[in-house]
Amino acid sequence: MEDTEIVDLYLARDETAIGETALRYGARLRRLAARILEDENAAEECENDTYMQAWGLIPPHEPRTYLFAFLGRITRHLAIDECRKRSSRKRRAPFCELTREMGECIPSDERAEERLEAGELRRILDEFLAGIPEAQRNVFVRRYWYFDPVREIAARYGFTQSKVKTMLFRLRLSLRERLEKEGYSP
Repeated sequence: MEDTEIVDLYLARDETAIGETALRYGARLRRLAARILEDENAAEECENDTYMQAWGLIPPHEPRTYLFAFLGRITRHLAIDECRKRSSRKRRAPFCELTREMGECIPSDERAEERLEAGELRRILDEFLAGIPEAQRNVFVRRYWYFDPVREIAARYGFTQSKVKTMLFRLRLSLRERLEKEGYSP
């Protein structure tokens, strides 16, 4: 079933929308959550919670052309929230490591949070990603959005793990410079 048909089911408040969503995107959503949490059971819970949130958000949203991105964002936020709960209980997850890496670039002061709410930081990040070569953008997104391990990114794009690590390091430095130039400081 196509995305537009699934969204139509949500809009009609037809419960089969959840089953169709699970058939089309369940495995990908679960894999996304599992990458963040490193726990299959918790990933399944995030997947199910995603369906519940989607049920509540469609309508008013109508993600006909971007259903997976819509669902992926929900799943990612649920998994990150769960990771934060776990890390407060001293459990380790890859999210903590990646947060530390990006924390070197992205500011965390109150002024920056205000700008983030206004969309300024998003604009800068979008421009940064649009201004780098596609291969680098793909590596960056796979690592920091999908939480793919370095070895999988290397295999996916035919790079060595060392090249991927170096590329990510240089991209973080470049992003940091861009943010500092825009008035942000980590």
